[in-house]
Formats: sequence, C-alpha cells, structure tokens
Amino acid sequence: MNIKKFTVGLLFLIAPLVTFNSIAAKTFGNEREIQFKSGEQSVLAYEGSIQVMENRNNKNSRSIPLTYVRFPATGNKKGAPIVYLSGGPGGSGISTAQYPNFRFPLFMALREFGDVIALDQRGTGKSRIVPKCESTQALPLNERLSVSKISKVYRAAAKECFSFWGEKGADVLGYTTVQSAHDLNDLRKHLKVEKLTLWGISYGTHLALASLKVMETHIDKMILASAEGLDQTVKLPARTDAYFNRLQQAINQQPKAKAVYPDVVGLIKRVHKKIAINPISVTISQKGGKSVEFLFQKSHMQGIAAAMISDPHRYVSMLLQLYSDIDNDITVMLPSVIKRAGLMEPNISLDIMSFGMDIASGISSQRQILIEQQAPASLVGKMLNFPMPHLNKAIPNLDLGDDFRSKPVSDVPTLLLSGTLDGRTYVQSQYEATAGLSNLTKVTVKNAGHNLFMVSPKVTETIKMFLDDKPISDKEIEFTLPSFLNK
Repeated sequence: MNIKKFTVGLLFLIAPLVTFNSIAAKTFGNEREIQFKSGEQSVLAYEGSIQVMENRNNKNSRSIPLTYVRFPATGNKKGAPIVYLSGGPGGSGISTAQYPNFRFPLFMALREFGDVIALDQRGTGKSRIVPKCESTQALPLNERLSVSKISKVYRAAAKECFSFWGEKGADVLGYTTVQSAHDLNDLRKHLKVEKLTLWGISYGTHLALASLKVMETHIDKMILASAEGLDQTVKLPARTDAYFNRLQQAINQQPKAKAVYPDVVGLIKRVHKKIAINPISVTISQKGGKSVEFLFQKSHMQGIAAAMISDPHRYVSMLLQLYSDIDNDITVMLPSVIKRAGLMEPNISLDIMSFGMDIASGISSQRQILIEQQAPASLVGKMLNFPMPHLNKAIPNLDLGDDFRSKPVSDVPTLLLSGTLDGRTYVQSQYEATAGLSNLTKVTVKNAGHNLFMVSPKVTETIKMFLDDKPISDKEIEFTLPSFLNK
C-alpha cells in the first residue's frame, strides 16, 4: 500500500477569469513561447529546459533534462525570479500551475514581483525520463499482515526496482535533495541572474532548506508553507497523536459535530483494536464482473487515516464517518475507499524520484529511536510517510547522512506559513525546522491544513507584502472551519 497515491487537493479560486497575452519578455536558451492553459484561463508563457548531471558525484554520469515554464514578470518591480518547488516528493510544478481552480491565481499574482517559474524537479512531470518500476512483489489481499511482513515485502521491491532502474541506465544515487539543490543553482545560471527566490510547500520547503547549504548567497528570499525539516522526512508518531487532540478541539466548536464525535481518539483506538482482532472481509468488484475478497486490517486503516488528515476541509469529515461506520459494523464505504487508496493494485510500484529523495534524506539515529519508541502505541503508527521508514537505508550509499540532516543556519529573509490543523507537517515541527533562520517571519493560518495557499485571499496578500519588503504586522490569518459532519 502506498498512501502517496491517495492524494488530496484544494479547490479554491481567488482570482477572476483573466488572460495575459501581451507581455513581452526576452528568452533564455532554448525557451519557446507557449500559450499556457489552466482550465478556461490562458496566459503567454515560455517553456524551456536545461541539462544537468544525473549524479554529480559520478564524473561519468549522464545528463538529464529539467523542464520549466516561465511566466514573465508583469510589474515594474522585477526582482529575482520566483521558483515554485512542489511537494511530494514527486509533484510537478508545471501540473500544479495547470490544475484548474488550484494555485494558478497565485502564480499569476506573484508575477508583480518577478518572473514566476513552475519547475518540474528532476524525475517529475516533463523532467521525467525514467520509467516507473512495477515490481513482482505484492502484499496478499486476503491474508493477515504484520508490520514486519509489510517491511520485508517493500524492501524486496526496493532492491528489485534498484536493479530495474540500473538496467534502464538510471543512477538512483543521483536522486537526492542535494542534487536537486544543485539543479536550482544550474537553473539560476541558465536564467543569467545572481539570485533566485524559492517558493515551496511541504517537500518543496525541504528542498529550499537544503538549498541554503548549497547556494545560500544566491537565494534572495524564501516563501515556505507547511515546512518539512531536513530531519523530518519521517514524522514523529506522537506529534500525529497530538494533532488528533487539536482536531477534537476544533470539532468541539461545532455542537452538532461534537455530539456525534465527542471522543475522536477513543473512536480511533476502538476501531483499530476491533479490526486488529477481526479484520473485515470486503467483496471488491473488478472489471469484467469478477469479484475479489479483500481483508481490511488495522494497517490499511492507519494508512488511509494518515493520507486523509492533511487538510481538515477536504477529507477529515469523510474519515470520521468511516471510523464511525466501522465502529457500528457498517462497511458500505469500504469498497470505494479501498480502491481509491490503491490497495487493490496487484504489485508494488515505485517511482525513482520519490523513492530516492525520501531514502536519501533518511532519518537520524536519534529520531529513529524516537519513532520506534512512539509508533507501537500511536494512532497511525509508522504509516504517515509510508513506505518510509520501512525503506530506511534500503539502498547502500544513498543516505545523505547527518550533516545533511542538520538544521540550516541563514539570514536569508524567509516567510513561514503554518496551518494549525495541518495533519502532515505540524506547527511545532515547522518551528524546529526553521530554528536556524535568523530573518524569519512566522504567519499562522488558523484552522488551515497542509495545503493552505488558497484558503484565504489574505495568504496571497501576506506573500505579496513579504516580496514587496513591507512589514507584516498581522501574524495570524483565520480560516473558517469546515463542517466535520460528512454530508
């Protein structure tokens, strides 16, 4: 089971229908003019690419492409190019800009301050040249699973995929955050500028923080949302438990929801204990009229919960309903949830970029000890960043080491946006990740989750003030809580 496939998103539009077709701009290298479309909106842009070494630690390394789309600046104050760094790892910057009703309005708004660049990081989107690995390893669909069994099967798949990618001419050791940070510096040189402004979310902030160690003097500003520290690839299970307590406090603000869910933690523990003792046999219909029996177990429920808690306004109400249904022996939702979570896929498939980046960033030994201590009694165990930490050090020489995982120290002006109900990168952890940044402005988005950029126009206003070098006096933005009752 790979919970990265159970994706969540935000469907908020904060700008009217607009077109920008008359912006003239010089081009760089092999750039070509395109008409970039996001739903019904269209804008003139430039698509370009650069070649970078797949593994700079290997003098015989091949080169691989990095593709980007550049939206030329519209304002009079044209500062450093603003490079968008997607999360994941594995997200496409170009696709993020293309999604209708997603972040396209923010891409357009930031053009006031410089060129805005949607980058497909190495191995993602249009920069992807290495095929996905479909291993021969699989978890049984209708047998009891243990944590050790899951780890064993996934580590076998990792070794198989490592060999597969090598046969395709790819160097897995090149898919690390450090290599991606050097890619950003190569992009800067290609654009013929002294500095870049880095704008990232989730894993994109992980890359931005790593870039401080590679090209600090060439970074003008950083905009970080839902920050993930360099030693935070795997989140602490106890922090996830604390999130559920904050979620309960939010639920308590809604009398009807509080009446239905007076004790979320108790509900989760009760359901997990129930299906640990008696897993649920679910009949899943397949194409062609066939049916398969699937044994739904505690690890599946933990993985689904880990994937659905990122944003309170998207899937949390559905998750609560699912727990309540199982608690009351109602399983009508399970077939669709199991399919959507990718649990029916016959074999384990892995993508070289997300696979390599996570294993390379790894976990410090001190953090690993904490995770092992906290996981057994925690609500989601080790499932929040699955398949990590199960794949920790699965590939020799890929781990970047503790020097990489140390906190960066820098005075680069940085804006940090944190959601109080972020179910993936927790506020306390974000503050720890950025503790070495001396020129840091923290803005809390109350009641927002992980994907917070578009929850309020005030987020855009705050980012624009930061880029305009204006003081930010309002350090809290409030987002209206969604209903926690699944309609």
